[in-house]
Amino acid sequence: MAISLRTFSTVEGLPVISLSTAKECGHVLDLLYENGSVTGFIIDPKGWFQKHLFLPVSYVASIGSDGVMIEDTNMLKPYSAKEKEAFPLKNGKRRLQGIALLTAEGEKLGLLEDVYFLEEMGTIVGYEVTEGLVADLVEGRRVVKCNSKLTIAGGRAILTE
Repeated sequence: MAISLRTFSTVEGLPVISLSTAKECGHVLDLLYENGSVTGFIIDPKGWFQKHLFLPVSYVASIGSDGVMIEDTNMLKPYSAKEKEAFPLKNGKRRLQGIALLTAEGEKLGLLEDVYFLEEMGTIVGYEVTEGLVADLVEGRRVVKCNSKLTIAGGRAILTE
């Protein structure tokens, strides 16, 4: 089995589908980051007035271009206080997207935009950074490859060893 490298932007919005029932359980709203890894995904369930759910990355059977496959709907857990301690990428007050990414030497690499992770393990192997819209159009976004963890506080993230 080949190891798949993903960015969150390719997973965001995909439907979550049960292999046992073929039922769509919701769609991927965000990912949660903690200690150098994607711990799971925040799922927006189908239906009105439903609370967000949590899908641990270890419960994902596969991720395709048209859906995130899980064995059964019971793999989705309530989005609890424990998960809320992790950092979301795109949503909420503690989101990572848009914060400054710096090296341990104090060099600003840009603003964090997306993450590259290994689908099977959730290990983050790189960060996509932007230096603004004009720089994105002229030069494109830069990918910072690393196996370092982030220290996150005060609107910035520092790559640490």
